Order: sequence, then C-alpha cells, then structure tokens
Amino acid sequence: MSQQHDAPSAPGDSGRHGVSAEPAEAGASGGAGSALRADCGNCFGLCCVALPFAASTDFAKDKAAGQPCTHLRSDFRCGIHANLRGQGFSGCTVFDCFGAGQQVSQVTFGGRDWRQAPETAQQMFSVFPVMRQLHELLWYLTEALGLTPARSLRGELREALDRTERLTRAEAEALAELDVPALRQSVNTLLLRTSELVRNEVPGRKRNHRGADLVGARLTGAKLRGANLRGALLIAADLSGADLRAADLIGADMRDAKLGGADLTGAIFLTQAQLNAAHGDERTVLPPGLTRPAHW
Repeated sequence: MSQQHDAPSAPGDSGRHGVSAEPAEAGASGGAGSALRADCGNCFGLCCVALPFAASTDFAKDKAAGQPCTHLRSDFRCGIHANLRGQGFSGCTVFDCFGAGQQVSQVTFGGRDWRQAPETAQQMFSVFPVMRQLHELLWYLTEALGLTPARSLRGELREALDRTERLTRAEAEALAELDVPALRQSVNTLLLRTSELVRNEVPGRKRNHRGADLVGARLTGAKLRGANLRGALLIAADLSGADLRAADLIGADMRDAKLGGADLTGAIFLTQAQLNAAHGDERTVLPPGLTRPAHW
C-alpha cells in the first residue's frame, strides 16, 4: 500500500479504497461547510464501488475498481456498517470523501444512479476520485482562509478556492480530463506559504521532518510545536504526550500512530481521516472541528 506524501494527496489515492465513511467519523477541520462532509444518504455508494482495495490489515479481501463491495446493499448503504472494524474493514472507517460522493451523485449526474442508469457507471466511477481530490483541496483552502496569520494571502486563497469550486460544477467529461496534479501543485504552493506564516509565529526553533521516515519512531513527549511534518511517515510512531501544537500535518501518514495525551491544539491541515487511522485517548487534545474517533 503506497503512502500519502507531502501534499495535499487524497487518501483514496494512497491505498485506502473501496470504503464507506462512518458518519460519526466523516469530515475534518473547523469551519468547512456541510458540502465538504460526507453525506452517505445522498451518495450512490461510490466509495464502495469505484475504488479498489487490497486484502490487508485494513481490508479483509480484495476488490477491483468498479466492482461493488459484497456488503453494499440495494439502498447503497453498508450492510456491516455497525461492525466494520470487527469484520476486518477498518480502512472503511478511515476514508473520507470530503463530500465528493454526494456531489458526483446529485450534481454531476443529477441524481441518476449507476444501477438504474448503467450507461453512466464507468464515467461516474472515473469522475469520483477526481471530485474527491477537488473537495480535499477545498477543505484545505477553507481552513487556510480561517487562519489569522495567513491574512496576507487571503486574496490568493479565495481566488484558488473559487476556481476549485467552479471545477466541481463542471460536466463529467471535463472533470475526467482535468489535470489534477497540476492543480494540486498550484494549491500546495499556497498552502505551504500559509503553513510558514502560521508556524513562524511559534517562538523558538521548529523541527523540520518534512517527508521523514518516522515509522515506529519513539517520539514520546517530543517537542514538535510548529514542526513541519508534511508528508511524514508516522506509521505506528509513538507520539504519546507529544506537543504537536501548530504543527503542519498535511499528508502525514498516521496509521496506528499513538496519540495518547498528545496536544494537537492549532495543528494545521490535520484531517479526521488521519485521526481515525491513529490511536488516541481521552487526554488527547484535538483542534476545533475534529471529533474523537469512536475506537479511541
């Protein structure tokens, strides 16, 4: 399974595929509108069909792209939603489409589902991953606009957000041909500048672990306030009691990271999906707008 990198990269592109986000765990970051939060009731189960997944600790079995999950019901809901982790589908509780599912289902395809209109299926499944990345960018841009230290960039951030929003309303054909990597690179440049402005307000020397391999690292009580952890591999890292205030965590792979007692106050570009993949406890301090996962 490939990893998330520096940034913004869709978890759906890093191996967490074929999933149905749990409503209690969907969404992230403060201030983003409901359009950027998964609404499974208005989606045609796209994450359960369009995306592939491979048998692993995250998924109990293989599933090819475009093939409906065997647990997908006729009403497009998950048949084992209440026990996804127990059934070996913990990856399904991590994935977040940022509202792309309902956008593709109800706006791009006007409420026509792929079962009743099978001629739309292939195109719908191709457009979904593109829309998911656009919505993720909107999520980050929305957060950036609300960060006071980045007020000097608000004009550029607003322009980027408006441009990305317009793309989400494009026809399916245009979406399928969109150069998403180029758009992501453009937005990422703005987000990096935003990050620097925010972290520059943190006193003292800040650690730079951008893209670092910290798999299994012992970082208990680490002083990482204002640190650059963009795209860092924090898989199974022990961050218990770590000071992660105002740290940039965009694209960091936090699967099985231990966050018990960690302070994430003001951490920027942290998503709910990252928290859902990690392990924390009642002492973990979260930024506003993020919720404590049910499995913690």
